[in-house]
Amino acid sequence: MDRLHPWFTRTRAAYLGAALVMAAAGWWLTARPSAHAPRTTTPVMSPMATMAAPPAAPGPLVHVVGAVRRPGVYRLRSGARAIAALRRAGGATRRADLSGLNLAAQVVDGQQVVVPQRGASPAPPGAAASPGPVRLSTATAAELEALDGIGPAIAARIVDWREANGAFGSVDDLLDVPGIGEAKLEALRDQVVP
Repeated sequence: MDRLHPWFTRTRAAYLGAALVMAAAGWWLTARPSAHAPRTTTPVMSPMATMAAPPAAPGPLVHVVGAVRRPGVYRLRSGARAIAALRRAGGATRRADLSGLNLAAQVVDGQQVVVPQRGASPAPPGAAASPGPVRLSTATAAELEALDGIGPAIAARIVDWREANGAFGSVDDLLDVPGIGEAKLEALRDQVVP
């Protein structure tokens, strides 16, 4: 067997072989066309991803009238405020009197937002104070007491039921509140929403 050149020892040969293998691997990884090309494969969806989320409940439908540029009925996002209804109606006219309108009040489905004109006669008592149906799931005891046929005791029971059971799913849940029967429920049905 021939002797190796003194500079070329077995240890140096091993290092040289390892370096060549690493260089080849690096070249192979960088030279592949798919390493830099964008992926064009179709993603695989898991069974959980194919389950669609339940559709979001539509927001409230409100009627905007009075001193606005485009009076009409508008669908708003859930949780919208009176200011959003005013904007959807094109904004207030120059003759509008916004001082008596709570623009921060949350609107509810079926509500009429009335924008009065300056110098117009004030709304009849009760009309301005009633922004729409009372929301059972968020109303305070005082707001519930303002409803026809609801006194402090029934209002407290409604609040207690809500704290024990969570938000109202429907107006018919009022039948589960002690002291509210079918007749009282029917009297309240047009004044409240869940």
